[in-house]
Amino acid sequence: MIYALYGFIAGFLMPYMSRRFAKFMPATPAYALYRLVKPVKIAKKTKFSTRYQKLKHQYLLRSLAYAVLAAVLSVLTFWRLGEMHLFWYLAFVWSLLLLAEVDLKTLLLPDILTIPLLIGGFVFAAFYGVNVSAAESAAAAAIGYLLPVVATLLMLWRSKDAFGGGDIKLLAAIGAWLGAEGVIYTVLLSCVIFGLYSFVRRQRSGAFGPSLSLSAIIILLWLF
Repeated sequence: MIYALYGFIAGFLMPYMSRRFAKFMPATPAYALYRLVKPVKIAKKTKFSTRYQKLKHQYLLRSLAYAVLAAVLSVLTFWRLGEMHLFWYLAFVWSLLLLAEVDLKTLLLPDILTIPLLIGGFVFAAFYGVNVSAAESAAAAAIGYLLPVVATLLMLWRSKDAFGGGDIKLLAAIGAWLGAEGVIYTVLLSCVIFGLYSFVRRQRSGAFGPSLSLSAIIILLWLF
């Protein structure tokens, strides 16, 4: 299926894009865009060293894993939502996967990705309004922004960094796409996923973006 092929190509490139972000983050959106077009030059690697070959092998496996995951999710999105407006939904899903990978590598969710995702949700709702109207998109984006802010204020006695600025912007973007009900479900599900991940890895902190991204994709395919 053609959408599986599109997803495979998009997913295969995600670790490469994440690697580029990791070289210059944190950065302003303008500088990030500049560095994406003109990558940072690094010292030439010894291509025949054992360490380089091992890293190259791991990088290839990671790229293939993302390629398969993106291909499967692309097919599921087509099967669940149909062909009409499909590329809008695929752009949403692929952007979430890229954000998850970037957050895993850098512990940052760059504005150059979250802000366009937010604007894209508004535009899609305003022009098509298939499942979320323009008014609900705006309201849900505000809810997505305020929920983690309130949660952080309530949790200041334990951690001042309960939610990072990138997480808040990502939730606002998710709200713009999924609506009020969708963003609330996303928050709840992401807490469960992150809790399970933390329990398995025996750690109390880490990147929350992957949990948000995975939850938003699940809610998209379940709710719509």
